[in-house]
Amino acid sequence: MNTFDIFDEYGYKEDYSYLDDVINHTFEILNIKNANMSLIFIDDNKMKELNKTYRGVDRTTDVLSFALEDNNNIKLPIRELGEVYISIPKMIEQAKEFNHSEKRELSFLTCHGLLHLLGYDHTKSEEEEKIQFGLQDRVLNELNIND
Repeated sequence: MNTFDIFDEYGYKEDYSYLDDVINHTFEILNIKNANMSLIFIDDNKMKELNKTYRGVDRTTDVLSFALEDNNNIKLPIRELGEVYISIPKMIEQAKEFNHSEKRELSFLTCHGLLHLLGYDHTKSEEEEKIQFGLQDRVLNELNIND
């Protein structure tokens, strides 16, 4: 059984219960079993701090993933995948910029971050980008999160 926790350190006032479906459907599509992860909502200042500390980039970003696994050969009864941080102000800004709902943007960022925890990395090659973005599109489309 997969488990996850959502920690709202930002104080996001909108309903985000649909993220349960996004996370579970991503696990289902990829046949992931017995995994655990955390999703944390933060502000831009905290995101900028994390980005600078861990990536050496002195600006905010929308999502950061901190994977705990880096070896597919490890076999444990429960996989501890890691943490996904999402900047809520950046998410809101991007939803407006891309002219779609906060639900769609937050779902996209959640799926995107989770896929990074699972080893997908769109920055490695065009092929990796096609795979990761294809999976993200599939999750959102199958859950009818298009607006």
